[in-house]
Amino acid sequence: MYQIIRKKKLAPSICLFDVSAPDIARKRKPGQFVIVILNEKGERIPLTIVDANPEEGWITIVCQAVGKSTYLLNDMKEGDDIFSVVGPLGQPTHIEKYGTCVCIGGGVGIAPVYPIAEALKNYGNKIISILGARNKDLLIMEDYMKKVSDKIIITTDDGSYSKKGLVTDALQELIDNGEKIDLVLAIGPVIMMKYVSLLTKKYKIKTMVSLNPIMVDGTGMCGCCRVTLGEERKFACVDGPEFDGHLVDYDELMMRLGMYKDKEKGALENYLSEKAHS
Repeated sequence: MYQIIRKKKLAPSICLFDVSAPDIARKRKPGQFVIVILNEKGERIPLTIVDANPEEGWITIVCQAVGKSTYLLNDMKEGDDIFSVVGPLGQPTHIEKYGTCVCIGGGVGIAPVYPIAEALKNYGNKIISILGARNKDLLIMEDYMKKVSDKIIITTDDGSYSKKGLVTDALQELIDNGEKIDLVLAIGPVIMMKYVSLLTKKYKIKTMVSLNPIMVDGTGMCGCCRVTLGEERKFACVDGPEFDGHLVDYDELMMRLGMYKDKEKGALENYLSEKAHS
């Protein structure tokens, strides 16, 4: 069992957990993830390792409640045990001295951006972070990102905090102002990563994205997380989760992500109904 040793609510429906997992804490690298199973019959939930403390033996994960299993996780409390946490999985982020790196996080995607931005900063890169959210209440981990950023720009769709607009607006402004950008990292909603990549492709700026397709086993066996990059098929769990943003077939990815929406909606409605009557 893997005990929850700290829980913090970051935003409505978004919680941060520190979970006891000593072996994973010692071995994880930026960009990797775990698969969490809440109970013996539970669904497998892939979640990025946001942070870790090898000495104390815990890892940090962030979960947004969007379906039954993620609602169940966010309903857990400090001291509760998680049935299984498997990892670290996936390929670590390639870290080198690029120069100026723009790290873009949209919504809960800010959580997986943080460990990569931290690693890039520690390697001597200049970090400009662009954080986007629908509104001020849904912005997470601003304090974390400030610690690893030379400059931070925040956008909200409704203008309730900082700049009104999209992350692509802020990125375009940096380009227009003559900022020499050597790498863009973008993690967030698929549609956001698509338009960031379209913008950077126009300016020939190297761009990496982290993909979140439907995933089951996390070891490349099931094939559920396959994505198309140019003429190639890759598995996000073993080949990624990070890929060249200019090669990803985002439309196919969005289509595949919507395949089970009706079943997911029904499972969530049943869970919330049972919870309300318990």
